[in-house]
Formats: sequence, C-alpha cells, structure tokens
Amino acid sequence: MHDVVTPGTMVKVEIATETERKYDVPDNFQLPDLVGAGEVAGSDGAEIHDLDATYFDTDDLRLMRNRRTLRKRSGGNDAGWHLKTPGDGVGRTEHRLDGDGDTVPDELVGVVRAIVRRSPLAPVARLRTHRVETPLKDAGGRTLALVAQDQVRAESAGVETVWQEVEVEFVAGDPAVLDAVEERLFAAGARPARGPSKVSRALADRLAAEKDKAKTKGRTKDPVMVYAGEQRDAILAHDPGARQGDERSVHQMRVATRRLRSTLKTYQKSFPESDLRDELRWLAGVLGDVRDPQVLEEKLLALVEEAGPEFEPAADRVRTHLEKAIATGRRDLVTALDSGRYLDLLDRIDELVTQRPRTADPAKRARKVLAKADLKLDAALESGVEEEIHDSRKGFKQARYAVEILEPEQGKAAKRLINALTDLQDGLGAYQDSNVARGVLRELGKKSFQFGVLYGRQEQVGRDELAKVPALARKARRRKVRRVF
Repeated sequence: MHDVVTPGTMVKVEIATETERKYDVPDNFQLPDLVGAGEVAGSDGAEIHDLDATYFDTDDLRLMRNRRTLRKRSGGNDAGWHLKTPGDGVGRTEHRLDGDGDTVPDELVGVVRAIVRRSPLAPVARLRTHRVETPLKDAGGRTLALVAQDQVRAESAGVETVWQEVEVEFVAGDPAVLDAVEERLFAAGARPARGPSKVSRALADRLAAEKDKAKTKGRTKDPVMVYAGEQRDAILAHDPGARQGDERSVHQMRVATRRLRSTLKTYQKSFPESDLRDELRWLAGVLGDVRDPQVLEEKLLALVEEAGPEFEPAADRVRTHLEKAIATGRRDLVTALDSGRYLDLLDRIDELVTQRPRTADPAKRARKVLAKADLKLDAALESGVEEEIHDSRKGFKQARYAVEILEPEQGKAAKRLINALTDLQDGLGAYQDSNVARGVLRELGKKSFQFGVLYGRQEQVGRDELAKVPALARKARRRKVRRVF
C-alpha cells in the first residue's frame, strides 16, 4: 500500500493491491475446517461487521462496464470511499479515502475522469452486508488470509435481492494458500461467484443491457478500426497513472496517442478530420513534456557517472535542471487532463472508433508508407542533415504502426518486420537523443570545461549510433523480412 498526495491538495489517497476470490454458497452453508489448507495452522478471533455501502456510477454504468466500482461504505475496519480499478491481472487496485459526505471526492473523480467525462456520478445501488470475518493464521500467528462470510441485501431501482457469499482475501505469505482454501470451500459446496463483485450481481440485468448497447455500437472487423480502438482503450487505461506521474503510464499513454495519430495520417482519405490529428499532437506534446526530460535525465546522468566522480558537480546541475522540467511537465499534464479540451478529444476519439469508414487495403497502405520512409532515409544519410535524419525516423515509426495493424492476420511475418523496423527506429532515435542531449549540455555548460568534455563524448555517441544505421536499414529491407507484403 502507498499514499498519493493529490496535486494542489493535502488529501492523501491510499492505494493498495487487493487479491481476493469470491464464492456463491447455499443458504445452509457452513464454513469448513480450514486448518491444514496450505500454511493455515489456525483460525480464530472471528469479527462481526455490519457494512452499509452506497455505489456510485453514471446513468449508463460506465464505471462498471469498464471494470471499476466506486462506493462509500460505513462499518467495518475501512469505512470511507473506495474505488476499485483493474490491477496487474492477479489482483485489483483499490483507492481509499476517508470521508462520509454524499458527494464523490474530487480526488477519486480524477482517477476515473477519462471514463465518466462530464457525466455525473450518482447512487446506483445500496448494499447492506452482515459479515463474519475469520483470519487464517500460520504457526507463527501471522495472518495469511481473511475469510468473510457475507449475508447480502441489495437494493437498486426499488428491487431488493438477497444472497450469501464467501470472500477470501490474501494478506501475506504464499498466495498458493488461496488455492488450498478454495479446494476446501468447493468440497463444502461453494462455487465461483457469478459476478466479479456484489454490486455487479445486484445490477446484473441493467449492466447486461448497457453492455449489449455498447457492444452493438462498437462492433467492427475492420483491422484499422480495431487497432484504433485498442489505442483509445490504452489512453483510457493509462490516464490514472499518468495523472500520478508514473513513468510507464506517461510513456504508454503517449505511445497510444502517437499510434492513433499515425493511423489517421496513414488512412487520411478515410479519416479527413485533420483537426483531430492536431489535438492528438497536443496531447502527445504535454505527455512528452514529462517523458522527454525523464529519458534525458537517465541518459545524461549515466554519461556523467561514466566520466568519473570529478564530474559530480555537472551531474547536480543536470539533475536540478531536468527535475525542474519534469515537475513543471507533471503540473501541466494534470491541468491538461482535467481540461475540457481533453474531454472533448476523448469524446471525438469515441466517435471515431465507432465509425464504419471504407478504409483502403491495409497492406497496400503500409507498403507505400514504408517505401516512402526508405526514400527519406536514403536521402537523409546522403545529405547528413540532422533534421532530415530525424524526419526519416518519423517515417519508419509511421510504417511500423501501419504494419502493426497487419499483425493479427499476418502473424510471424508481420512481427518479424515490426521487430526490424523497431531496431531501425531505435537506432535513429539514439542518434536523435544524442543531438538533444548535446543541446542541453550546451545550454547548461557554456564556457565550462566539464560540460565541454561531456559534449564531446555525446557527440561521439551520436556518430557511433549513426554509423550503425545503414546495417539496421539493410536488415529491415531483406526480402524475407518484408515477406508480409
């Protein structure tokens, strides 16, 4: 668990990873003896809690349709606001915040802003649960898991539903204890829960209807539109992490934005709205204002460390300069993601991915884009002009994204070409990074011997990286590599 201080406030949101399993049980279910299940040596000290939770969502259940649940709960050991979001595939991420008001806190709204947009969050269900919670402990008294026997009474739109279930939440030790406990529960009559959460069961009919609407609206087999939809989903998925300044989230959100913009460019006859490309460029730019100095800081500090301890003053100067840029970029990014401009962009992307355009043959378009990139690179290497070399890298990035659209159908052949184009793009990128790094060194170290030395070394790095490019280009042009066409 860790705390996040929301920018501009002193409110702390606790973030924890939750790993639990849920089971449906009959009315007469009796919890079996779980001693000996995995490391379980004892189970004692059961606690009784009466929980009262109100769940919030949009009118069309956008949060639940995107595997998120938001509630305000009283009773138990963790009363307050809880927002559960998809985790790493093993558990779920839970955001917790103290408070008992009737309005969803801004700190949690921000986490789901990209999903709910401007739609209000209002109560959609109330669940009252009588819980008997039993800790499972090992021989040393450490709690391995918590077993909760729940009697649930759910109310939604005037309809009341009653059922029983069991939850087993992992706490510490070996997660395999969950498998051992599950085996005992199955033998006693438990079965996997019908839904991922209590509230999904309470709203099952309404949720199914909303999912059917969304599925019908978004159904497509066009590979270009499938790819565009995947990038939209990636932008939404990484939005919360980007708001918190997580490096991976910022990077992946920026990549998805670039992929979508590149797709619109490659198929511009099918997507004539050039303004949307401009807006995607804006979003990629504010993400880049965070990500670029992060990457540059890592590269320059590694260069300084390699130069020796006597260059530590230069390292301090580099670190101060780039950390300031990163902090400014993060503040600007949060402002951008909270803006109406960003929400308008997301709405327009949603409209885009549900279109049925008559796209050109994806393989033919990818082949043309790649051929154009080849010509640009040949001319750039001949001229040696830095700007032209950088422009050729953009061409290969567009080509790689175009080939990615072919991968689901072409399989290994497309993957082979994607890998070769990635290597070539990375080689050109390393050369460009050295140019950017020299610009920063020049700015920070005017008339400084140490910075002059670092500048010279980075200049050599650029020459070395550029010297590798012809071989990478030849590899990417091999007939067997381009067999996808």
